[in-house]
Amino acid sequence: MTPEEPAAPHRRAPAWLRSPRTALLAPVLLAAMDSALVAKDSEPWQLALSSLSVLVLLWRRRHPLPVALLTLPGAFFNEIWLAPITGVYSVAAAWPRPRVPVACATAFALVEFFHWPFDPGLFELSRDNALYAIQSVMLGAGPAALGVLARTRRELAERVTELTAGRQRESRLLAEKVLSAERARLAREMHDVVSHQVSLISIQAGAVQVSSSDPAAREGARTIRELSVRTLDELRQMVGVLRAAGVPGTPLAPQPTLADLPRLIDGSGLAVTSRLDPGRRRWPEAVERAAYRTVQEGLTNISKHAPGAPVTVRVTARGGKLHVEVRNGPPPARTPHPDREDAPLPGGGHGLIGLRERAALLGGTFSARPAPDGGFVLHAVLPAH
Repeated sequence: MTPEEPAAPHRRAPAWLRSPRTALLAPVLLAAMDSALVAKDSEPWQLALSSLSVLVLLWRRRHPLPVALLTLPGAFFNEIWLAPITGVYSVAAAWPRPRVPVACATAFALVEFFHWPFDPGLFELSRDNALYAIQSVMLGAGPAALGVLARTRRELAERVTELTAGRQRESRLLAEKVLSAERARLAREMHDVVSHQVSLISIQAGAVQVSSSDPAAREGARTIRELSVRTLDELRQMVGVLRAAGVPGTPLAPQPTLADLPRLIDGSGLAVTSRLDPGRRRWPEAVERAAYRTVQEGLTNISKHAPGAPVTVRVTARGGKLHVEVRNGPPPARTPHPDREDAPLPGGGHGLIGLRERAALLGGTFSARPAPDGGFVLHAVLPAH
């Protein structure tokens, strides 16, 4: 084969050759042929012993030692080979200690050497007797050695499987350790950066609330301060979850439910018309959390991209599913203030992706689309199961 020629693909044996039934029956059929050829002109009782030697091979996997012993009479009276060879191999392949396989191989070698009818000339020191003794020993030792080799190969394969599983387990533990360290690092970064900035916002809002004489400004500063404090509290909870991720038995912080929606809507600072009718049934915790996050994300997006627009929030139960809809109308035209420059708030679109993933994990659907009147609609359908 030249270097340019591709290597021939490895051909596997046909399925019928690799089946367990073939592996069980093939030695029995070969032993039956051997017994039929050797004992075809024998006495009926000799034929019975030969047939017994063949039939017991069907139970060689469950009872290898009794099967090996039952094949010896046929070998002694009819000098059949394949049945006792298969029996000795089965014992050696199944027995963990060498004492029993060696005893079976020795018994078969002796039966083969001193077979019936007994020849007194076997004790003479001659070349023929020596060669015959060597043949008998090889007939007993050969299948025993092959059986030990097969058992050793099987044990090595099991050991390799255990080592592979252990290595995969170690790799998984190492990956979890690295992930835990990365989570801890992210928790520190979130705490150091976000917490510092939100704390400054809360302090500045408190100062405006105290010093301002304008009631609207004081109310806005109070709302900003409350949102900042709530954000710090949620951030502290999320940092705790990140640091404790992977630790069994670590209690998680309380998660928002449908009962928290009125407070969320009231604190949004938007003109919201709400209809909250989730029914009397108790929804799963994951469904209530997904519904809350859907409304929260919708109100946040409206505050960033359509402030002042009319908002409608509907949470209703229909057909065993929870329908959550956040709809806003077109934003009002804004006149730029000469003394103020509004910087656009950052947003990467990850919130909508997260809502879609939440709904998909629960077996529901999520859509975000423009409304015909120029507004925008978020709609999630969350099943109860």
